[in-house]
Amino acid sequence: MQKIYIAGFDVFEEDAIARGKKYTSLCREYGFIGMYPLDNEVDFSKAKHTVAEVIFKANTAMIRQADIIIANLNPFRGKEADSGTVWECGYGFSLGKKVYGYMQDTRPYLERFSEAQREQRGEMFWDSEGRFIEDFDHPVNLMIACSALEIVQGGFEDVLKRIVRCE
Repeated sequence: MQKIYIAGFDVFEEDAIARGKKYTSLCREYGFIGMYPLDNEVDFSKAKHTVAEVIFKANTAMIRQADIIIANLNPFRGKEADSGTVWECGYGFSLGKKVYGYMQDTRPYLERFSEAQREQRGEMFWDSEGRFIEDFDHPVNLMIACSALEIVQGGFEDVLKRIVRCE
């Protein structure tokens, strides 16, 4: 049975444990083994840097064991996906894992900027801080979009359905 590493900022939500149980249960329903980062046991009484190292090592071990990564790429604290999730996708890709993402809004990244938040200069767009806005018709940065097999519009279960249909 293939193993799926469940990546995303869901681990920061108040109902993080319940979300993990839901996602791993859905994995079972679709014939996979789900691995959720909060499944790891961590002793939070240790020094903060020690706890961070333990979490890092446990999560990277899970990614190495996984066949597939499904990542929540919805915006987190801004317009971009969670940086830890993005790192996990890149790490998984470098190990040859199948990477899938999901987002509620899969419009091109540029379209998530209102006219007041962007300025067009010639063919290029710039944000209010004077930074170029990437415009490759992907919903996320090209490095994530091009490393993922697919970014599905919808949620976690939508990706599971897509994987089952394609394999």
